[in-house]
This record gives sequence, C-alpha cells and structure tokens, in this order.
Amino acid sequence: MRRKAGLVLLAFAVFFTAMSPLMRWYAFPRLAKIPPGQYQDAVLEAKNPTLIDYATMTAKKIDKVTIVQTLKGNVEASEKIEESTDRDVVVWDALSYVEDDKGRLVSKIPERYIFDAHSQEPVHAAGESVDGDPVRRQGLEFKWPFLTEKRDYEYFDAQARVTEPIHYKGTRTFRGMEVYYFEQTIPWTKVPFPKVMPVKGITAASLAETGTTRWYTTVRKFWVEPATGAPVYGEEVQKNELRGGTLLGDRDRLTVFEGHVKMREDYIESTVDLVKSQRVLVLLLTSYLPWGFLGLGLLLLALSLWLEARGRGRGGPGPTASSDPEPEPATA
Repeated sequence: MRRKAGLVLLAFAVFFTAMSPLMRWYAFPRLAKIPPGQYQDAVLEAKNPTLIDYATMTAKKIDKVTIVQTLKGNVEASEKIEESTDRDVVVWDALSYVEDDKGRLVSKIPERYIFDAHSQEPVHAAGESVDGDPVRRQGLEFKWPFLTEKRDYEYFDAQARVTEPIHYKGTRTFRGMEVYYFEQTIPWTKVPFPKVMPVKGITAASLAETGTTRWYTTVRKFWVEPATGAPVYGEEVQKNELRGGTLLGDRDRLTVFEGHVKMREDYIESTVDLVKSQRVLVLLLTSYLPWGFLGLGLLLLALSLWLEARGRGRGGPGPTASSDPEPEPATA
C-alpha cells in the first residue's frame, strides 16, 4: 500500500515540478495581454499656467488648464487587423481634450494607437494616426511592457511625432508600491498646428500661411509599476511657442502654453487601486504559482522517497528456519 501511495506522490511531484517553468515561460507570455475592449481615462491639471489668447494674440497667466485623456479599445478595428497580421492586436482610439479655467476649449488631439496585446510593441496598419495625420510609431506609448526592466526604452511623442529614449532613473516607492521612475526630454522641436483651433476663423492652414511656426519642448516623467508595466503617475513640464511670421508682428516669439502638468489626486487613487489588483494577477503567473508548484513538487518528491524508504525498512524479508533435520548424535 505504501508503495502505491509513493508512486502516486512521485507522479504528482513530477507534474507540479514540470508545471513550474511551463507556467512562467509558456503560459504567462500567452495569457498576459491587454484586453481589446478596455476603456480608461485620466485627468491632469496644470496650476497657474501661461496660455495664449488668440483673440488678442497675447499670453497670460490663468488659474489652471485641465487635460482629459481617454483611451477606448476599438474591438471591431482590432479584429480586422488581426485577420491580416495573425497577432493579438489592440487598437486604442485616444483623445486628449484640453480646456482652460472657464471650461473653454484649448485643443483636442485624437490618436489611433495600434499595438501588440502581449508585448505592447507598435503594429503598423491602416489608421495609425495622430490628429488625423498618418504616423508610423516606433517605441512605446501610454504603457510599458509586462515585467518592465530597469533600462531605457524608446518612447513616442505624439506632439512632435518623434521617438526618443525615455531613461530609467531608478527605483522608488509610490503609494506603498515599488515603481520604476522614467524621464524623457524632448528638445525644442517644430510641430504642426492642431487641426481644431479654439477660435473660429483661425485654422492650422491660415496660421501656416502667415509663416508663423509652432515649437514645443517637454520633460516627461512616469512612475511605472514594473509587473504590469502600467504608469501609476505622470507629469510633464511643457512649453509651446509661436515663432516668426507676420502673425506676431515685431515679436520673435509668443508663448502658447507653459505649465507643469500633473495627474489629479482622485485619478491617482483610482489608478493605483486598479494597478494593484492587476499586479496580483501578473505575479500569480510569474512568481506565486511557478514557485509554489516547484516547492510543492519538491515536497511531494521528498514524501514519496520517505514512504519508499519506510516501506522497504518494514516490509523486507526476515530470517527463516532451516527445513533440514538436525543430525542425530552418534552412539557408541
């Protein structure tokens, strides 16, 4: 009976030990992915920024600027692209909507971001765009890959339409979580005017006819939870200017926007709560289950060997009496 129990335990030991690397290196890369229909939003604010008034062509301080960023998964578009690429693809229709302290439109920039659901690498397909202009992204945008590494990544800047390194600057603690801090600097770069302008009669085309150009620079900061690759907090120190042309008269440049943009507190809390719950699922597949299966497999192996050794010790053959008759003593 002990021998049968030992064999059963040995079989389970082999099974769980084999499942340990399979869970980490086979199951996780296939199961961990961004759902195609995901929706999320975030609100950021810049307190006391400088903002242009196109009616008077002057820049002035205001109380705040609010930026609402939304990411909406387009399931229908992703399914069409998957048919031609044979990959799990996510299509995010993003919108960055900016308003001033009076609730008036400053700008709105739509994007279509297409990427691999597992690796977060860009997938180039029809519809990839920023503000209606076709683009070909390189590097990340919005999210880092699962199991983010302590290294620099390439990150796409939607305003400048360029990809620049975003540098790993160290490990920090944010709201009780260990996070990786990344920072990117986009130097002064000429950028297109938004298609939608806040003043009627002023369009990107009419501004371009004056010879005036728009320039942009920013320092971008992200605090990224490494297991999920999700940013839990972000900031930008940004500046936009108009330069040259007849629109500015005798001025060389005019500030369009200058401010320190930060995520609003209520959205920080909701983002942290969401990421913490997702982090548990990722760690379950990459750490908890693989190490648990390995430990259980070794324990069952030890138990099966112990039962086998105990069975041999107690059930072995004992000494037997001789069947041959003893010799009779000799008589005189």
